[in-house]
Amino acid sequence: MSRRIMLVTHPTRPEVPELAQAFAEGLAEHDIEAEIVPEGDPTRDRLGTEVLVPRKSPVPPHVDATGCELVVVFGGDGTILRGAEIARPAGAPLLGVNLGRVGFLAEAERDDIEAIITRIVTGDYRVEERMTLEVDVLHEGEIVCRNWALNEASVEKAARERMLEVAVEVDGRPLSTWGCDGVVMSTPTGSTAYAFSGGGPIVWPDVEALLLVPISAHALFARPLVLGPDTRLAVEVVPHSHVAGVMWCDGRRAVEVPAGARIEVRRAQVPVRLARLSNDPFTDRLVQKFALPVTGWRGPASPASPAIPASPVGAGRDTAADQGAGEATG
Repeated sequence: MSRRIMLVTHPTRPEVPELAQAFAEGLAEHDIEAEIVPEGDPTRDRLGTEVLVPRKSPVPPHVDATGCELVVVFGGDGTILRGAEIARPAGAPLLGVNLGRVGFLAEAERDDIEAIITRIVTGDYRVEERMTLEVDVLHEGEIVCRNWALNEASVEKAARERMLEVAVEVDGRPLSTWGCDGVVMSTPTGSTAYAFSGGGPIVWPDVEALLLVPISAHALFARPLVLGPDTRLAVEVVPHSHVAGVMWCDGRRAVEVPAGARIEVRRAQVPVRLARLSNDPFTDRLVQKFALPVTGWRGPASPASPAIPASPVGAGRDTAADQGAGEATG
């Protein structure tokens, strides 16, 4: 078999093993090998950074998707973020099959399995790139942690009873100091995730930007900000507060940030590549995922799109047209 697909699965859903096995067997009929990623050590992330709170389904350190045509994920957005940790270093496109509730990052549903296999076999998908963040944590002038995020990097209070005091910097200039529960620095992809729940705006697919969203800030000026994609953000945990925080990347990888620590966030050079089966507009995705009421709309009629509409065969191959920035979902 010359073609290889990697499968990442939700660890606890009872239907997943059967689905993954059926999917692998369907690919094998077309001489495509499917490798299922095993579970890893729940106390460490892919980069070997010890986490404060064990997260489910970490990535085993030996997993390598180099040479894989696709990384296919069966699960919700959390499992898809786990798949992104595998796909990104290898430059492999990521295809999510939603088994969760919302699944903004997913491209298909569990009932689409046969259609997905057909589309993979024929290469009938397109690939788009999503901006990621590079995140450095510094203490006493030294980088103590370097990580990355697809959705967001968040700095949050470590103790429920204590407020986190932070100073926020934009492009080397001070913006404000907040007493707050935390600060979220998000990509457009993450605008429908943690940043959205914190009151941030939804950023449309064709907008390149960074978002900064304070969480429960005690300040007159504490509004969400939309900044240029090359903005350099920094959050400093105010030294005199003597209150430590926690820096999370995508809600999966964490490191403690003591008073006086500095978290620097900027656009990363390495994107996450997403495989897309549908050409539906982002507006339709919002309506579907959030179950938005559209009763009374009298716009131009259009035929309903199939669950996985056809696109030109071969579009899944690496072509220049496939590399553009794409749909912004979280």
